[in-house]
Amino acid sequence: MDKQILDAERRGEFAELAGAGKPLPPGTDTTYDELWWIRQKMAREGLSVLPPTLALRKEAEDTLAAAYAAPSERIARKLITDVNVRIRDMMFKPPPGPPLGMKPYDVEEVVREWHARQTATAKAEETAWVPSAS
Repeated sequence: MDKQILDAERRGEFAELAGAGKPLPPGTDTTYDELWWIRQKMAREGLSVLPPTLALRKEAEDTLAAAYAAPSERIARKLITDVNVRIRDMMFKPPPGPPLGMKPYDVEEVVREWHARQTATAKAEETAWVPSAS
């Protein structure tokens, strides 16, 4: 078998293979990993699995950003109230992963910030509008 490979190599039969002379793709190593196909599938699909506390932290940060961008105070309050329920639930359970390291948001503080951002956006839009001189 080795002789056949060497002979084919001398004849140049491997010279035109796809990927010749290029580095191996990321994640290719020589150690055996029985879950290699799962890792590759997750990478292709853009999936990640976070411990529940880290997933909640990410969700809370995204929810806070969504609350600041909410179209109304009612929606901002609802978003923060709902995520606070989840944060409180996680705070009083033994952590299934790393500690959460968060406390519930102050709904009134978020609403004050929401109002400030709405006012700033409205003022920016007013100053940006310039009547045309026709």
